[in-house]
Amino acid sequence: MKKMLFTIALTLSLPLYAGENPIQDSYRAAAKQENPGFKDFSAARGQAFYNAKSGEMACATCHSDSPKLHGKHAKTGKDILPMAPSANPQRFADAADAAKVEKWFKRNCADVLKRACTAQEKGDFMAYLLSVK
Repeated sequence: MKKMLFTIALTLSLPLYAGENPIQDSYRAAAKQENPGFKDFSAARGQAFYNAKSGEMACATCHSDSPKLHGKHAKTGKDILPMAPSANPQRFADAADAAKVEKWFKRNCADVLKRACTAQEKGDFMAYLLSVK
């Protein structure tokens, strides 16, 4: 039910913003709900989040130090396509990808941080990836 409500909220929020990415726009709306003082996302915070270690893991552990490069899953060795849309135009391409993006945030935040990521963390992460040229 919670996932369905998020998807509905995401879909309803998309036309309200004319930002650079519809998925990130949905996180912007959610971040404003989580924190009324929220102003906007930060690529610098997103980069720090991408590289921050939690125990032995960081996003960069599997996704490489540069989100423009291919990564490799730390346990399975499976190839991971570049995270940055500048290197992989299929990343964060449209609102249809929202459920897939949310699935990976849920899984990876639980694996790396041992908790769910906030909407601000997700938006900052995307701001960083969208800024990588």
